[in-house]
Amino acid sequence: MGEVLTTMKIMPDSPEEDLEAIKATIQDSMPEGAKIHEIAEEPIAFGLVAIILSFITDDGEGGSEPVEEMVSAIPGVASIEITGVGRLM
Repeated sequence: MGEVLTTMKIMPDSPEEDLEAIKATIQDSMPEGAKIHEIAEEPIAFGLVAIILSFITDDGEGGSEPVEEMVSAIPGVASIEITGVGRLM
């Protein structure tokens, strides 16, 4: 079984949200079988900044679902969007 790199855009509730706290929660709460590849920030508009999370999971059924559920449950997260999925060789 191979590995998959998934990229997720995480939108905070407002420009005032503490992005560092959200990123720390992500780092501390990654589900078993998932590992962070990179966490970056992307300015959107009017002071709103999205968190771009790239993570690696096994190539199996529902591979990114535990991470999606974990991130969606973090206080201050308004929405998530999977923006890319690619198989690692």
